Order: sequence, then C-alpha cells, then structure tokens
Amino acid sequence: MAAAGGKSVLFVCLGNICRSPIAEAVFRKMATENEVVDKWVIDSGATSDWNIGSAPDERSVACLKKHNTDTDHRARQVTKEDFATFEYILCMDESNLRDLNRKANSVKNCKAKIELLGSYDPEKQLVIQDPYYGSEQDFEMVYEQCVRCCRVFLERNS
Repeated sequence: MAAAGGKSVLFVCLGNICRSPIAEAVFRKMATENEVVDKWVIDSGATSDWNIGSAPDERSVACLKKHNTDTDHRARQVTKEDFATFEYILCMDESNLRDLNRKANSVKNCKAKIELLGSYDPEKQLVIQDPYYGSEQDFEMVYEQCVRCCRVFLERNS
C-alpha cells in the first residue's frame, strides 16, 4: 500500500461524498504541485456504507472545479485493512473519530495514526462541519479549511 517514500493518508468522513473527497483532492493537488505525489498513497473513505460507489456530491465537485481541482473518486467504506496499511487516517469530526477508534480496536495490526484533520488547522478549527444540508458557502468553508489543514499536514510530513 505504501508509495515509494512510504507515506500514506486516508481522509474520512461519514459518507465519503462531501468532506473527505474534498480533502483527498486538495491534498493530491498540493502533493502534485510540491512534486511529492509519487511518494504518497492518497485516498478517502466513509465510516458508513450509505454511498458506496457514488461520485462525490455535485456541490463538492462544483466547489473543487471552482478551485481548478479535479476528483474522480468513488465513495467507499473504510476497511479493517486500511488500519494496517495507511500511516495516517485523518477524519473530519468527533463522531468519525469515535467510529474509527472503535473499528481500530478490532484490528490486530493497526499501524494508522487516527487524528482529526482539523488538528492541523492553524486557525484551530478542530471540526470540519458536514456541509451536506448546507449551502454552497458551507462547501466553500470545508474547502478552505481543508486547504489550511492539508498544507500544514504536508509540511510536517515532507
């Protein structure tokens, strides 16, 4: 699972159609621009099984497109293998964190460091709120927060 440099990150939210695909796309673009994308395995997943196989929410795609960022992700649920293969699992809120820690406890060879993506936010906004029931502005706020967090995460892991 690890890339040539041995680095890997899995971004996680509830359904894998809003926040985590935005974070994945933002991080992939940053890693590409910094010429380190070949050193990373980058993916995203869901704690739930609600949207498996679905494309990201159209508002997520529109927000990313507005910022010249692409995604071809399809929603998937986090697996037990993810805990053994990913170095970092970065999630969006406390509910995701609880679900992931509970699942990790049933994995014998868990190596993943499970954290809130917001723990890397220089503006100290720990939680990345689910924009699903919100407006385009809520998706924009998620995008901006992901940019801040991913920038710091990449700097600390380069």
